[in-house]
Formats: sequence, C-alpha cells, structure tokens
Amino acid sequence: MALSGMIPFGIQADGTHLPAWMYHAQVPPPAHKFNPDLPGLTWVDLVFPFFLFSMGAAIPLALSARLARGVSRWHLTRHGLRRGLLLLIFALYVDHIVPAKIQSPPDSRTWWLGLLGFALLFLTLTRLPGRWPKGVRALVRILGWAGMLAFVVLTRYHDGGGLSLAWHDFDAALADINRVAARSDIIIVVLANTVATGSLVWLVTRHEPALRLGFMLAVIGVRLAHVPDGWVQTVWNWTPVPALYRLYFQQYLLIVLPGTLVGDLLLTWQHAPETGVARSLTQADPRPWSRVRFLGIVLLMPALSILICAGLQARWLPWTTFCAAAVCAAGARLFTRPADALAHLLRRLYTWGVLWLIVGLVFEAYEGGIKKDRPTMSYYFVTTGLAIFALIFFTVLIEVFRAGRWLWLLIDSGQNPMIAYAGVRNFVAPVFHLTGLEAWLGRVLATPWLGVLRGLIKTLVLSAAVSACTRLRVYWRT
Repeated sequence: MALSGMIPFGIQADGTHLPAWMYHAQVPPPAHKFNPDLPGLTWVDLVFPFFLFSMGAAIPLALSARLARGVSRWHLTRHGLRRGLLLLIFALYVDHIVPAKIQSPPDSRTWWLGLLGFALLFLTLTRLPGRWPKGVRALVRILGWAGMLAFVVLTRYHDGGGLSLAWHDFDAALADINRVAARSDIIIVVLANTVATGSLVWLVTRHEPALRLGFMLAVIGVRLAHVPDGWVQTVWNWTPVPALYRLYFQQYLLIVLPGTLVGDLLLTWQHAPETGVARSLTQADPRPWSRVRFLGIVLLMPALSILICAGLQARWLPWTTFCAAAVCAAGARLFTRPADALAHLLRRLYTWGVLWLIVGLVFEAYEGGIKKDRPTMSYYFVTTGLAIFALIFFTVLIEVFRAGRWLWLLIDSGQNPMIAYAGVRNFVAPVFHLTGLEAWLGRVLATPWLGVLRGLIKTLVLSAAVSACTRLRVYWRT
C-alpha cells in the first residue's frame, strides 16, 4: 500500500511514464484521470481488498482469544462497536494531519506540523504497559486526545476546513461534523464500518459457518436490490453523516466475511496438536508432502495471480477464464492426500481460493467488467481468491521454508499496521522533505522506473521505522 502511493505519477522529465498496470486500472497514465467505465485489474487494485481480507481473517483469531479468557459476548459486541468508532476517529484525524492538506504545497512549518500530528497518535493509541499506574496511563490518554482535538480545531487548512465547535443547536453541530467528516480517509472508514459488522456476524455465526454464507447472500441481495425503488434503496441511501456511514460500505463484507471463514481455518490449525496427523479419508497412511511439492505450491500461487491480473487488465476474457480454470485444476494435484495439519489447512485454503476466484470470473462480464470503483461483484470475489493464494504463498514460505527471518520487515509491519498506514504521509514524507532527501533522490532517480526505486527506498525506511516500534513493543491498538 505504501509503495503503490509513492511511485511516480504522470509524465516525467524525460517525457516517459510507467505502464498502466503500475496504477489503479481506472486511473491510467499519463493523465491519471479517473474513468469509472474502464475495466481491468492491476496489482495496485489488490492492495485494498487484501487489507480488508486480512482484517476479516484476524477477527476470529482476536475474538476467540478473548472468549477463551471468559469475556462475555455482550462485552465483545461492545468491543467491536467501540473499535469501529475509534477507527472512524482515526480515519478523520489521519486525513486532517496530512501536510499537503494543511497547506499546498507544504513548507517546513507544515512538515513539522505533520510530524506533531503523527506523534500525538502515540499518546492516544499506544498500548501502554500494565505496570504503569492507572493515573499515569489516564493522563497520557487525556493529553493525547486533547492534543488531537486542539490540532484539528486550531489548524487552518488551505481549503478552509477544520472543526469550529461553534455549535448553536443540533443542526449546527451536525453541519460542522459533516464538513469535517468530508475530509476523512475512505480506506479506514470502510474498515471501521466493516470491522464492526464483521465482528458481530462472526460472534453470531462462529459455530455455524453456513449461516455466515447465508448472510453473504443477504448482502448480495441488498447490493443488487438498492437500484430500483423500494425499501432497500431507502435504507441504502439513509445516513446522518455520509462520509462516515453509508450502507454502501457494507458491501465490502463480501471480502471481509470470506476472510473470517479463513480465520476459522487458521484458528483450527493453530489449535491442532503439534504431533497430531490430520489423516486423509482416501489414504490409510499418507506420506508427508515433499519440499518439491511445497516449492510447486510457492510457484503456483503468484503465477495464478499474475495470470488473472494480466488477463483481466488486457481484457483477454475467455482465454483468462479457461486458462485459470485449467491451471487451478492442474494445481489441485499439489494439494492431494494431506498428511498433517498444515497440509490439511493448505488444501482447504486452496479449495476456498479457487471457489471464490471462479465465482468472480463468472461475474466478470456483469456491470461492465471488473472494476475497483465502484466495485463490481466480480471484484469482491476475484480479489478474495487472490488474497487466499497470497496467504498460502506466505504460509508455505514461513512454515515450511522458514523464510520468516527474511520477511521480518513485512511481519513486523503487519503487527503494527496503523503506524505503517499513518507513517506514509506523516513520517516518511516529512522526514524526506525536511532532510532534503526528497529533492536529492528526485534528481538522482529521475526516470519513471528509477522513481519506483525511489518509492521502494522510502517504503523500506517506513518499514524499518515500524519494525523498530514493533521490536520495542510499541503497538497502536484500537
């Protein structure tokens, strides 16, 4: 996500630009003008649904641990709603501290303001040590929240935005909130809405996954029925604060809820006895999978993703569908006769991944082809299938080939995603501009592909900073 936002846009000094597959399919170079009628799928279009899928997969892992500690379902319900609210506040705040939105173009004072806004989040969201006195922890939280509120109220934005607090009645307060909410991070807003709903759905259906699939059918029904006049359209359009809540956001549950099904599989695998064997029903004593087979799986997963993205972006629709079906069928041989818990997990993951991918490809022609904005039915299911393939890829690398020591930047960043997310615009950008590195790298790495290297360098700096926080046990949590 960080890298996709830091690669060069537009025509460079030498008159060249990056190919269209390096950007969202609907904002192609060189003008990067949004075209809602342009179908396609690029690697950049996978970032957001992978984010949503990961959050969905984490829900069973997090909530089941709380249930095991004796936390009541009512308390977990309140926790899910509270987490959604805190994420909404985070979505508002992170967009208000972006230097480029305070002043355009930012000067040194604005970059320092961006760093200050970033620092205040440490006071508000950091998981404080339990050994600290309650009074000290409460004081830190009060200072953080007060600082964030003061930042938004006192900062003057180049477009005249900001929170005024000059409320004479309810309507004035709602108008002020709507004006402020218009500047919010849409990705986090969608996460906030779906994490609350997804947590509640998982709590109700955690012993009945088929019921969760039924809920998905209801979401599909609402998604398809909101266009004609009727009560569904009325509910779909109702909202007190359009930028923060719309039923429209809940359609992304079609990515989050499959993620929770995968989270259930991961939970079962984690609780499987280390020495136990999940035996196949068709083989009395199956042999453990060889490293050659695991290597085949590692090669197959990205190959499938490249095939799908390249084919859908180039609009080779029949061939892409037929080739994907053939490769998936051939690849199924790699997952036969699982001999242990890990192999059993991978087989189930692959089955779900292929299922969602095929459903998505069947829907591809519907709504004018696959699109990220506005998302099509095909987009939900194709990206869910590819997210599962990515999970299989990294699971084999870490669990079989012990590559975790080579992926430590990814792992540490994954454990601290909120710091990584806010750090793109409020840590990396200010640091590189204030130190002069941005201007220097812009001169040295001026061509489009060298510009990708420039973005990669900044991404690595961000990952290293987030990793340092993780190693120091400084976590942001809602």
